[in-house]
Amino acid sequence: MCNPPFYESSASLLASAAGKSRPPNSACTGAEIEMVTPGGEVAFVTRMIEESCELKERVQWYTSMLGKLSSVVEVVEKLKKKRLQNWAVTTFVQGERTRRWAVGWSWGSLRPSVEVARGISALSKVLLPFPSEFSFSIADASIDNVATCIDKILRALDLQWQFRPAVSAGVGLANENVWSRTARRQKRKVQTDVALKSGQNAMDEESEDDKEPVFGFKVQVRGSQNGGAGVLIRWLRGHESMLFESFCGMLRRQILEALPNKTSE
Repeated sequence: MCNPPFYESSASLLASAAGKSRPPNSACTGAEIEMVTPGGEVAFVTRMIEESCELKERVQWYTSMLGKLSSVVEVVEKLKKKRLQNWAVTTFVQGERTRRWAVGWSWGSLRPSVEVARGISALSKVLLPFPSEFSFSIADASIDNVATCIDKILRALDLQWQFRPAVSAGVGLANENVWSRTARRQKRKVQTDVALKSGQNAMDEESEDDKEPVFGFKVQVRGSQNGGAGVLIRWLRGHESMLFESFCGMLRRQILEALPNKTSE
């Protein structure tokens, strides 16, 4: 967690101060050594990024405040060049006029909520992280019916799934894409191959439980504004956005197939 020196030189510090009109109690009292660094805040945070490339998941999240929105753009672009896929941006509003911004990034797989990760509306969409939520509604359907349908669909898949009927919500983990047609065909082939092998050879096969989950999710069913049932899918864990998109599309499609005469919005 960092509040870096904002300015690249004493001249830029003085120019910034001269251009602001503010009461004495809000005047900056930081010493020059605290406020100025070669290259300014972008260079300072760039060094943090380079250090994070070495430390990786020894630190769960790296965060820094920034004094300029343009610096957020530069920092995010540097993160993307490092092929990092898990970052967050937000705005701090101090009083009526003062604004600061923050960027956070992680080499881990835990995904923050949309509210946390996409907190700068003025930022270009290409600089915002991939949305970790997908929602849709089923018209004229009850919450219980949709929740039961989702539970049945996910229990049929080769993944870990825990459902709580009392709150119409559940969480799940998958070791790989187990819902696509290709994945189902591949699994049947593997099962056939294993069945043909004798005792010890079959035991040598890698257990699915030994694999590291690559995708974690939460599904919540609640009332929607149109009087039907709303479905919210939260991406909790993973690096591959295409896996999340594929899962959301599969679940929405199978719900509609299982509930005849229902439409989705």
